[in-house]
Amino acid sequence: MSETVPSNPPTGAPKARPTAAAEDYLERIAALIKTKGYARVVDIAAELKISQASVTTMVQRLDADGLVKYEKYRGMVLTDAGEAVAARIAHRHELLTQLLRFFDLPEDVIFRDVEGMEHHISGETLDALERLTRHLEANPEIVAQLRR
Repeated sequence: MSETVPSNPPTGAPKARPTAAAEDYLERIAALIKTKGYARVVDIAAELKISQASVTTMVQRLDADGLVKYEKYRGMVLTDAGEAVAARIAHRHELLTQLLRFFDLPEDVIFRDVEGMEHHISGETLDALERLTRHLEANPEIVAQLRR
């Protein structure tokens, strides 16, 4: 999602928009915290199928960017700024998933496509797709026509 970062962000705020990789990590961290109550490097590495060393490097970067608070050997928590980014990512993911489901596509196709689109969509386009999704929800006859 496109966003404007103030020239002097408040302490603890991210310095710039996170990369797609950073967003993937924040999404995983938020999901782990929601389901397990905590997030550790080993858990993130297992979910993303990458090395713990790679995860540690990214988590340290997220910590330096003010998105997580990380303690070696203990785990991490999202900062307020990290929670805000994770919430935006989750919203984008859910909206795109919901929109593609209107077309009755297989779930594995939807998942793969959303993963590819979610980090590259502008805020303006996301807003337009949100309006379209709400319109389709309110008018199921249009969805039925799309599926024919």
